[in-house]
Amino acid sequence: MTLSIRLDPELESELARAAAQTGRSKSELVKASLREYLSRIAPRKTPYELGKDLFGDPSSAAPTLDLTSKERIRNTVVERLRAENDR
Repeated sequence: MTLSIRLDPELESELARAAAQTGRSKSELVKASLREYLSRIAPRKTPYELGKDLFGDPSSAAPTLDLTSKERIRNTVVERLRAENDR
């Protein structure tokens, strides 16, 4: 896609200077700058949204990944003790 923008002379001069210093074209610098800017302002996912497939379903009866290791170990020990006492 082609996009035309108007830059004031000072900004165009800074862009030309940066392009010369880095050996990149003005277009490359503008694209890289725009990508960085958009990544900063784009809506980010919440920590829950990023890991919801790892948390498990708290309403299910099956053990899930939402339990800490300590809780899983405790639940396993309790289940084993109940099984032994039911014999």
